Amino acid sequence: MPSFKTLDDLGDLTGKVALVRVDLNLPMKDGSATDVTRVEASKDTILELADKGAKVLLLAHYGRPKGARNSTMSVSFVQGDVGAVLGREIMFIPEVMGPVVEQSIGILRPGDIGLLENVRFWPGEEANDPEFARGIAAHGDIYVNDAFSVSHRAHASTEGLAHHLPAYAGRSMERELKALDAALGNPQTPVAAVVGGAKVSSKLDVLSHLVGKVQHLIIGGGMANTFLAARGVAVGKSLAEHDLTATANRIMDEADHAGCTIHLPYDVVVAKEFAANPPSLRTCNVHEVAEDEMILDIGPLAVEALADVLKTCRTLVWNGPLGAFETEPFDEATVALAKTAAALTQDGSLVSVAGGGDTVAALNQAGVAGDFSYVSTAGGAFLEWMEGRDLPGEAALVG
Repeated sequence: MPSFKTLDDLGDLTGKVALVRVDLNLPMKDGSATDVTRVEASKDTILELADKGAKVLLLAHYGRPKGARNSTMSVSFVQGDVGAVLGREIMFIPEVMGPVVEQSIGILRPGDIGLLENVRFWPGEEANDPEFARGIAAHGDIYVNDAFSVSHRAHASTEGLAHHLPAYAGRSMERELKALDAALGNPQTPVAAVVGGAKVSSKLDVLSHLVGKVQHLIIGGGMANTFLAARGVAVGKSLAEHDLTATANRIMDEADHAGCTIHLPYDVVVAKEFAANPPSLRTCNVHEVAEDEMILDIGPLAVEALADVLKTCRTLVWNGPLGAFETEPFDEATVALAKTAAALTQDGSLVSVAGGGDTVAALNQAGVAGDFSYVSTAGGAFLEWMEGRDLPGEAALVG
């Protein structure tokens, strides 16, 4: 994989200022965070730098203020949550550069942590203005990116700063990049990918990229219905993008040429209405879906066959559920296959990497998120990586 510097390359930082990009865009309710996973992900990095004697300045965004100050989007709202996770006092600094920041650095002692204001309050952030990046960099000695989830954005705090200061990957970023390299960069083969979700149109680039990278492509969710329809299967009232039939056929042709097997379900769970445990619920062969029925999950025979596929593979990449997992019993296929993947991972026969919001929720629902090799909480960045795109934040660390 491309080489990049990590915290292992740092020596004594006593008195030096570390500018650390983290993701603190936390879900909030009644003034406190409802999920601090993103803070916990960067905890190791922040505390390691502090323990090495650095004055740590956290750079983060909150919401979409569109380049203007907005009192409802100050990162000061998460100051208490960050301090609670880190077990340290956090100084809030209401600027990102200038005299106020300089004065605050003078007050901070080696090992102290400061939280700079929402970097998106300034238009230079999203514009990746070199002068804005230079202004922030003037206060630091090193730059650390520990926010993979925003590294698909070429912003000043995710990409620009790396051109003005010695740049390093934080521990969370390091884990993410190593996991992704193990999944598609330099994987153990055969490789399987599970790609689910409602619409093919949202993951066209993912599918097109993966057919040249993996040996088995398992398609689930509403996306599978589009591919089934492209093969001439009547899918009734199922969610399907019939206007993408030609696209689905092209992807299947590309897979054939690349030696990639596309797996579609041959038994499915159907109902006449999308509701929890509807009276019309039944399992049938994929060719037996009635006109007034919709496919809401893949069937047990298909799940068993897919489990057998995973047992022949060494690497798995997973993005998206196999069915409408939010509503019972249409979560059964996703849960069953996730448990198989988790068991194979724990046995040491499979490297499993998963990512995306729905995917994380589904794995948590199955109770196996902790049993996968790596689960990424990044949304857009993980998807763009699956599309084969270069991520500006990552590229800046190895550039």
